[in-house]
Amino acid sequence: MSEQNDSGRSLVPSKQDPGFIRNLTDQFRLLLRLMGDSRVSPLLKVLPIGTLVYLVSPFDFPTPIDDFAVIGVGIYSFIEMCPPDVVEEHRAALRGETIEASPASPDDIVEGEFSEAAPKES
Repeated sequence: MSEQNDSGRSLVPSKQDPGFIRNLTDQFRLLLRLMGDSRVSPLLKVLPIGTLVYLVSPFDFPTPIDDFAVIGVGIYSFIEMCPPDVVEEHRAALRGETIEASPASPDDIVEGEFSEAAPKES
């Protein structure tokens, strides 16, 4: 027996739709992994820290709705602004998959020569 709501979607989470709580925990685990990754800009890491400061600040509105909105937007913005290849690497690791590094194509290689410049005389 399949339980469905008015829109026809199943109320029981499927393999493709793991559910709200599972999605929330996956996002939190992704956030923690990205915060610990040195390839993510330290300036960008201020965003989730700022949302946490807002959450515990005494200048907060008394309703929890604004807290959920600020935290949701903060986490979403942080993940969206992180380098996409780093985010995908961590998502794959959380799913238990490995990402094969693609070999450099000939278009990625730049030929050049190195020479030291002579110091300028004043």
